[in-house]
Amino acid sequence: MHIEHLAFNLGDPIAAADWYCAHLGMHAVSMRRQSPVGAFIADDNDMRLELYSKPADPMPLADLSADTFHLAFTTDDIEADIARLVAAGAATLGPVETTPRGDRLSFMRDPFGLCLQLAQRVGDRRS
Repeated sequence: MHIEHLAFNLGDPIAAADWYCAHLGMHAVSMRRQSPVGAFIADDNDMRLELYSKPADPMPLADLSADTFHLAFTTDDIEADIARLVAAGAATLGPVETTPRGDRLSFMRDPFGLCLQLAQRVGDRRS
């Protein structure tokens, strides 16, 4: 078995899919622009996200703390990516933190309410 996808109930899933493709290196797998509105997007490793809209069952993403729930992306240049994502409508949630191991981490919120973490890891380690 393996993970097939992770799903998020968002107010505007098509706009979110377009933003993730334009700014986080994802690509569209499928888009449903008519009811039910939604999209599947994936990264280069085919990790898929389903972005959909179900207003009757809202997920208050903006109410969740970054430590409780976030979607993490690796980066080679955390400062440049923070600046680029802020210019695209994301908001930082605090300063870049450095772990005792030397990893550099930053929490942000995308324009749709989802918490993101940028992770600049020491060496080639991913977690």
